[in-house]
Amino acid sequence: MSTTEYGDIWHLEEHGKLRIGSSGISWKALEGGKTVNVPASELKWAEWTRVARQFQLRIGLKDTWRREAFDGFTRQDQDSVGGLIKQHFDLNMEVKELSWRGWNWGATDFRGQDLVFLIGNKPAFEIPLPSVANSNIAGKTEVSLEFIQPDMPKKSAKNAPDELMELRMYIPGTLPKDNDNEDDAGAEETSAAQAFHESIKEKADIGQVSGESIVIFHEVLVSTPRGRYDIHMFPNFLRLHGKTYDYKVPYNTISRMFLLPRADEQNVSLVVNLDPPIRQGQTRYPFLVLVFNRDETMVAELNLDEETLATKYEGKLEKSHDGPAHQVVANVFRGLVQKNIARPSSAFAAQSQDPSHPVKCSLKAVQGELYFLEKSIFFLSKQPYLVNFNDVFNVVFTRLGGGMASAKTIDLRIEPKAGSDVTFSSIGKAEKEYIEDFLNSKKVRVKTEAVDEVMAVDLGSEDEEMQSVASSDDEPPKVRVGGGDDDESSEDEDFQASSSDEGSPTSDSDSDDSDAGSAASSPAKPKKAKARETSGSPAPKKPKKTDGDGKVKPKTKPKVAAEKDDSDGEGPKKKKKRID
Repeated sequence: MSTTEYGDIWHLEEHGKLRIGSSGISWKALEGGKTVNVPASELKWAEWTRVARQFQLRIGLKDTWRREAFDGFTRQDQDSVGGLIKQHFDLNMEVKELSWRGWNWGATDFRGQDLVFLIGNKPAFEIPLPSVANSNIAGKTEVSLEFIQPDMPKKSAKNAPDELMELRMYIPGTLPKDNDNEDDAGAEETSAAQAFHESIKEKADIGQVSGESIVIFHEVLVSTPRGRYDIHMFPNFLRLHGKTYDYKVPYNTISRMFLLPRADEQNVSLVVNLDPPIRQGQTRYPFLVLVFNRDETMVAELNLDEETLATKYEGKLEKSHDGPAHQVVANVFRGLVQKNIARPSSAFAAQSQDPSHPVKCSLKAVQGELYFLEKSIFFLSKQPYLVNFNDVFNVVFTRLGGGMASAKTIDLRIEPKAGSDVTFSSIGKAEKEYIEDFLNSKKVRVKTEAVDEVMAVDLGSEDEEMQSVASSDDEPPKVRVGGGDDDESSEDEDFQASSSDEGSPTSDSDSDDSDAGSAASSPAKPKKAKARETSGSPAPKKPKKTDGDGKVKPKTKPKVAAEKDDSDGEGPKKKKKRID
């Protein structure tokens, strides 16, 4: 039979021509030669919907959740398209009305393999549940859905269309208790968000681990995110099944893998770099850190036939793997993900003082271990950090705080081509030579801040000055009240002369009231001078208070009098109390 063609029909972000015939439906782009073919035997349903680009024909396929949508039809095309669908495929094209209210609140409903968001009993949008990668609860009332990203080469990622990565739904309230069930009579109420999360996990097949998995690793210790998980390996993805959280990780989100021996000589870590990262609540985890004991052994039998091992995996996997646990898991990951596993560079290990140990250091307040690889530097801790050599502009050896010559540690500051600097501190000083030689072999620019020694000398001279000032400050001021050495008395006389010349024209025989007025209006130094004058005037009283002690009391009294005089400006009053 003949086919009917419709021009200027859009598929995603490209426009082309659509043909409907007895063999099926086909669409071809006007530029680029991209085609979409749907055989007649795979058609399951057809819908006609009003969309932004006029009207849309959406078709669903049998035995899969895949669906194709074609936009750009006019209102006059509805009868002709419906007639062709009925004539060639014996299907009724359903006219579907969407909600145009624009509300962001409504109700959800599970219809087959779709999650439908309803506003006023009309669908606003639909989410195919098989496209949901993970579901997480953020708080008690918010559920986030993460979607599987398409597998496409990185070269074409710039021209790729926009993809929905995450959707969050606010679901308040709690579910009522089921009083009819005696077993659940004493159970606590379940939040509506928790019930919705469990439904998503069940419908989207996130938490279920049944099926044809290739191999299962039981109770694997994972330090990031912390917990013990059963790892189920499938042909295109892996599942982490824990007591609280479940994660679905497609292999195309795994960018790099590392096998790193730990500094304790007892454990080995397999680190998996994820892009985009998985999330637990509000925390994102771009790295999975699996920890294995060196002495632990494992036997893994793969659920694959010999033909699949030889053709699909090109002999990188074997039917049975036996050996140390970390090596078995690493070999299975390398074969299924089809990416190499990076290890510490042998060139650096040959130069290091202890080849079996990484370099211990700290990143801000986090302690960890620094590994030098062939193409990068990896910091392994609770918060791993990766630095590629291609992204490094400069590496500087320095010390924070000036760095004294006697310091036993140094700091390694990495200046990237874009972004802020990263400083690894508390590195053993003996490792500087080996790190510098290794970075030079990788053609990385290395600098050493030579100002450390100069700063140390300057700081030393400043310390001496500070010590001399501190020592002088600790000594009490040499001010004598009621006696002292001749040199000190001469200085007092000079001070009295200058004060008398600059002060009021009154004589030394002024009354106490005039003295008090001058003391109130003058600064602290004139007070001290007046104290010396008054202390020297009542000469007959001195032999009565000394009681034959000589100059011992005058040496101790000035310290007390000076301290009191500097603190509150009432030297004479304190002196009279001490004398009485």
